[in-house]
Amino acid sequence: VGAGTMNPATFLRVLGPEPWNVAYAEPSIRPDDSRYGDNPNRVQRHTQFQVILKPDPGNPQELYLGSLKALGIDTRAHDVRFVEDNWESPVLGAWGLGWEVWLDGMEVTQFTYFQQAGGKGLEVPSVEITYGLERILMALQGVKHFKDIQYSPGVTYGEMFLQNEYEMSVYNLDEADVEGQRKRFDLYDEEARRMLAKRLPVPAYDHLLKLSHTFNLLDARGAVGVTERANCFATMRSLAQEVTGLWLARREEQEYPLGVVPPLADPPAVKPAAERSAEAAPFVLEIGSEELPPEDVVAALEQLKERVPALLDRLRLGHGGVTVEGTPRRLAVMVHELAARQCNSAEKVRGPPAKVAYAATGEPTPALLGFCKKNGVTVEDSFAEADAKGVEYVWAEVKQVGRSAAEVLTEELPALVASLSFKKSMRWRPDAAYSRPLRWLLALHGDVVLPFNYAGLQAGSTTRLLRNGDQPEQQVASAADYLSVLQQGCISLGLEGRKQQIWQAVTAAAEGVGGVVPDSTRADLLEEVANLVESPTVVLGSFDPAFLALPREVLVMVMRKHQRYFPVYKHQSDELLPYFVTVANGPVDVPTVQNGNEAVLRARFEDAQFFYSNDLTTPLRDTRPRLAGTMFQKDLGSLLDKSGRVEQLVPALGAAAGLEDAVPVAAQAAHLCKADLATSMVTEMTALAGTMGRHYALKEGLPPAVAEAIFESVLPRNAGDLLPQTPAGLLVSVADKLDSLVGLFAAKCAPTATADPYGLRRAAVGMLQALISAEARLDLGAAVEAAAAVQPISVSAEHKAAVLEFVERRLEQLLVDAGVQIEAVRAALRERGRDAALAARTAREIRDEMAAGEAGRLYQVMAAMARPVRLNRGKQIDAAWTVDASLFEQEEERALWAAYQAAAAQVTPDMPVPAFLAAAEPLIAPLDSYFDKVFVMCDNEAVRQNRLAMLRDLAALPAGILDLAELPGF
Repeated sequence: VGAGTMNPATFLRVLGPEPWNVAYAEPSIRPDDSRYGDNPNRVQRHTQFQVILKPDPGNPQELYLGSLKALGIDTRAHDVRFVEDNWESPVLGAWGLGWEVWLDGMEVTQFTYFQQAGGKGLEVPSVEITYGLERILMALQGVKHFKDIQYSPGVTYGEMFLQNEYEMSVYNLDEADVEGQRKRFDLYDEEARRMLAKRLPVPAYDHLLKLSHTFNLLDARGAVGVTERANCFATMRSLAQEVTGLWLARREEQEYPLGVVPPLADPPAVKPAAERSAEAAPFVLEIGSEELPPEDVVAALEQLKERVPALLDRLRLGHGGVTVEGTPRRLAVMVHELAARQCNSAEKVRGPPAKVAYAATGEPTPALLGFCKKNGVTVEDSFAEADAKGVEYVWAEVKQVGRSAAEVLTEELPALVASLSFKKSMRWRPDAAYSRPLRWLLALHGDVVLPFNYAGLQAGSTTRLLRNGDQPEQQVASAADYLSVLQQGCISLGLEGRKQQIWQAVTAAAEGVGGVVPDSTRADLLEEVANLVESPTVVLGSFDPAFLALPREVLVMVMRKHQRYFPVYKHQSDELLPYFVTVANGPVDVPTVQNGNEAVLRARFEDAQFFYSNDLTTPLRDTRPRLAGTMFQKDLGSLLDKSGRVEQLVPALGAAAGLEDAVPVAAQAAHLCKADLATSMVTEMTALAGTMGRHYALKEGLPPAVAEAIFESVLPRNAGDLLPQTPAGLLVSVADKLDSLVGLFAAKCAPTATADPYGLRRAAVGMLQALISAEARLDLGAAVEAAAAVQPISVSAEHKAAVLEFVERRLEQLLVDAGVQIEAVRAALRERGRDAALAARTAREIRDEMAAGEAGRLYQVMAAMARPVRLNRGKQIDAAWTVDASLFEQEEERALWAAYQAAAAQVTPDMPVPAFLAAAEPLIAPLDSYFDKVFVMCDNEAVRQNRLAMLRDLAALPAGILDLAELPGF
């Protein structure tokens, strides 16, 4: 199996209502991690220690940290951190939320709360803790390579397993027969389904595991493309769903031999103590949890900043300023001078109509009695009064005496906590959902505890400090003492203060070695790191300068994205220095943490060096044929086939866009634009696609223009990314995205309302952004025809129309998101939607003209043109009718015709909207006069047809420029 998770003792046992607590060692095989035994941390066969706790015991993190201590790891000296990792297995239809556990920057454990398995939500969420034994042993024994681990006295891990690691790496990466593995995949699928038909879930699951391993081998051989991957996942996912369904049915048939998890008991409800003072006092609410993801901290703080003042106002509780701060483990609301009691209130409340409130005898009816009872008043307190419409109702003045703040807040705070929403929430108990498990609640008004219950917890006066501190838990005597207790516990509560503290220390550390950390890291990396720690300790580390020979983009990606390190640069340069800065959590032994992080980075850089050196032995032109082994989509062929279509498409697009001069460079780049997908570096770090293509092209001595176009072919990669800046890069980028759109639509892989597995929305938006940014004029209809011509399958007229409609809808949304009114966008798209750059310019021009309001010339022209347009609607006007000036009977006809001819002479297909309005503006007065004096639908048929023909031509004047009928007020 690839991980302990896939063992039936985990995957099947987390299903259903039965309790299950288990621990076992799991030798795990991951072909993609094959490194021939050279990488110090990465092996294709490693050993996990798997733990399942079902149900959640309430303190699994503390149990885990205790286990590290039992193994001999000093958690006070080391930096042990829980870093967000939302685990998902598409193969098993399973997912969970949790963390990677880092020990001085090295992942040593996966810690997950299982939420789903086999596509089925779990009745009882389970805690999964997966220890990486080799990495933990390396930390314990202080060795820097797995082969140096002492396996037993006198025997190293290398002596035990290095030959196996080398030979299996050769098999996994070089020798496994691709076609043979594909056949095995089909055979295992067939056998698994046969076992399901026999109602044998365990052997069926055993064959699903064989399927999974076979897929992993194909993936390691680089033989799985995007669409083939999706198809394989769908096969395995459907099997997992059937296996889990059958397993659950079999356990139910056996009446759950292990019993069922009993319902969780909640703490008994407790009323708050009486307020000791009538004076206003500080209030604090602390929502304590296991480590929240950085973006969830930010999201929750924003929600609390909005909701807490609104709650206090609704409850009629006077208060001073409201401060909301947070760290990964706590969200804190601090209210200054919160009133001891609610304000008294009196409200006039309307009851039933007077005619139904009293019987004919004058006695109160049940309707009136019910109204009085509901509002706590007597019949004598009610009175009749007519409303604004003269209808007589019964009214009552309902008075509410203010209750104590402690009472009302104890009732309301559970709903406040429950209202917090996150991008992804999880369950750790059946009755609660939150970003991560809640573990404590603190609520104090002055020195009075507000003992509200939520998610099995009761709020008290205890907070939690650093887990490795002298006192992990601390009593807070009163709300006024809260901040000082945190400060004494080394907790930095304020996000902005924490960011400033980190930034000052990081920049100082960089300056200490003659370097600088760029301000650009303040936007994303600093924000993330500040929400990964609550007691920052900055640690400076170094690495072997020899690694600076690797591409800078690789080094930066490893440091920033993988390790959350701040890279150190030379002053006023984009060159790196051999240093990095990391941020530990809490007081640690700095040399220990520094050495650990340096070892982790060295292993990652050695991994990158392994890939890089391997890639440099083969030029891109010789790497390109390997794309034949990677399926793009079963009907559209391999990635090599796709690369060929992109190359074929470039000349046609160049001609259509008027970029013929760029075609020679673009064609060279198109030939190689996918080649880096077959390189080791990009296989390992897919985000470097295009970047490594450019780098390797330059290394080979290819022209810089070709190398740049290879890089630009992947742009934009995401929202806000760079866009192609060269004509050649633009052509290759558009050709690649257009080929995907047309081919996949024809292959019946178009996006649905809920799924877009091939990223076609992103491809369409990226293509449009590139065209608009470059102001490149391309007829999308002609471009789709050109792309259809190179597809290996038939592309019907319906498919082409669907692609154009899909792209136009993306263009509409893109322009609206850019701040253009939807009416302006639609007015432009109706006439120019097949030319993205022209349509975008037109929409912006319409928006600017609309800003002048009804007095502006756009609305004046629109009002004048509306009458001929409306008059034409529903009329049978033959296209063959022409205007004959000799049939004009009135001067107004002649004046309008002359004005029309003058305007029409100025209209050109690509003209800007302001120029059109300038040409059309002289038509306003003649049109007004015409409709004042001329009766269009006269009895004389020839004259009537002549007048209708002229109005038809007038109504068509904006055609190809904008559709005035889409604008408001037309």
